[in-house]
Amino acid sequence: MSLLRKESGVEVWRKVETPAFLVERRKVESNCARMLEKAKRSGAGFRPHVKTHKTIEGAKLQHGGRIGPITVSTLAEGEFFADAGFSDITYAVPIAPARLTRAVALATRVERLNLLIDHRDALEAIESFHRHTGTVLDCFLKVDCGYHRSGVDPTSPETFELVDRLAGSPAIRLRGLLTHAGHSYDARTKDEVLRIAAEEGECLTRLADGLNAGGISGLTRSIGSTPTMSIPEMIAPADEIRPGNYVFHDAFQASLGSCSLDDCAVTVLTTVIGCHPDHLVIDAGALALSKDLGRGDRGGETSYGIVLDIAMNPLPLRLVTLSQEHGKVISGGAADLERFPIGTVLRIIPNHSCLTAAMFDRYVVIENDAIVDEWRPVRGW
Repeated sequence: MSLLRKESGVEVWRKVETPAFLVERRKVESNCARMLEKAKRSGAGFRPHVKTHKTIEGAKLQHGGRIGPITVSTLAEGEFFADAGFSDITYAVPIAPARLTRAVALATRVERLNLLIDHRDALEAIESFHRHTGTVLDCFLKVDCGYHRSGVDPTSPETFELVDRLAGSPAIRLRGLLTHAGHSYDARTKDEVLRIAAEEGECLTRLADGLNAGGISGLTRSIGSTPTMSIPEMIAPADEIRPGNYVFHDAFQASLGSCSLDDCAVTVLTTVIGCHPDHLVIDAGALALSKDLGRGDRGGETSYGIVLDIAMNPLPLRLVTLSQEHGKVISGGAADLERFPIGTVLRIIPNHSCLTAAMFDRYVVIENDAIVDEWRPVRGW
């Protein structure tokens, strides 16, 4: 690993093997500070998701340099962050019965581990586990606010019956209601995101009010997606929020309006390894960028990321094809491909920073035109 060298006013990377995942620390700090301030201004507790970066350094920056409550997407993440002193963790995936032994082991190491339930079968599995071990687990009810991936229907009588069972079960402590407006990523306008954001909060508030009328009260309302947390000036009424992608942002978030391109804190460093009359070949393929497509907003044409020069200037190029280790780049109309001979170093703002980050076992952290750190994310499930 080396530092950046100034050459003719342009930053030139020396001896950095490509493809590489670059993290601009100051942008991460700015993104984190902005979201933390909004949570405080909105009166919401803060339990950010760490699945985008999966690093101790990133999680601490999310809490202003400290340790605080977090959300994880795998038990491996939970164990990794528990080792680093994070003691209030929500595992935001409905619990599989086969993972209960491992989840209980993690719960004994932290002050609180919250699990998710959205079906009576999961409750029955936990109750069976309780009968054999005596273990009591903290749980949230997963609620569907319109994404239709998982969660209970907040208007269904069956949901109220399930909550009654949860509240009366000796195997769990019912802590709250949790939802995720993942369908905000399908929105076409900011107004549509604002509508979904309002519904995200109102969904849990209506359900909590209905449960309160039936004698079940004091449940935490937990919401969160980066678009619904970033675009509104104030966050919808909730007791805690769980955004995650905002730490890095990406080309998709910029096209949606969650951020500007300048807020995108990560790029993939890549090298031109082939130069042909009608296209370039780069050494960043699907295993460096994932195969997430963009929104097609850039002139109505899709690209697997935004192509930049080394100084972060957008180029009239499109990354149109990805195979395992190769990317095919074509001219966007005005680019002379001869300007980019073999050996040229480029940067790509990924469409989806979460999946792109997951392709790398280390992140190259840069600040003030120098490599200042290396972050090692946790891997596995």
